Amino acid sequence: MNEIQQTLDVAKGISEYGIMIIICAVFLVLASALMIACFKWFKSVIENIMNDYSDRLERLQETANKSTEAMVDISEGLISETQLRIKTISGVFFDLATEKVCRIIKKIREENHIADKESTIEKIHTLLRNLYEDRNSRFDNFHYRGKRLSEYSNPEWIDWVAKVIEGEIYNEAGANNGRAYTNVKAVYDNIKLDFYHRMTNQ
Repeated sequence: MNEIQQTLDVAKGISEYGIMIIICAVFLVLASALMIACFKWFKSVIENIMNDYSDRLERLQETANKSTEAMVDISEGLISETQLRIKTISGVFFDLATEKVCRIIKKIREENHIADKESTIEKIHTLLRNLYEDRNSRFDNFHYRGKRLSEYSNPEWIDWVAKVIEGEIYNEAGANNGRAYTNVKAVYDNIKLDFYHRMTNQ
């Protein structure tokens, strides 16, 4: 009975409004239903993509964390070896500097007019500054913790060594190469320790 009533209502609508209006109304209903269905489908696709992306991002983050942990383990293992290499290389440079400073002391005693204390001290500082800069230019080829080794050097070392040289040249007891070597080696041992402390603390 309902089907017959619906058919009569449709026929009545066609007679009152015309076939075109009824067709348009049916088309609008179908189009609206299709748009709603498409919107829901599109929304579900986007949600699936976002969920998949989130899962992949989490897996990628986990992989990155594991890689970081592995790199930290490797770097910690290499730090002690790197420090040993640097100490060996820098030790050679500082030992060589000890010999060069002993030669500087001997050279200044022989060649300079040491009675002119002011010019002698100036020459000592010039020679030591040249020695310091030359060593730093070689240290520039090596890196530790992202810095050049020269950045761990201390310009105060020049004054430390200069005081030892002045003390030897103007020593009242006179020239003594053995004493000079001992004093120069002692100051360079202090320089080594300062260098190593600056490496670990900076």
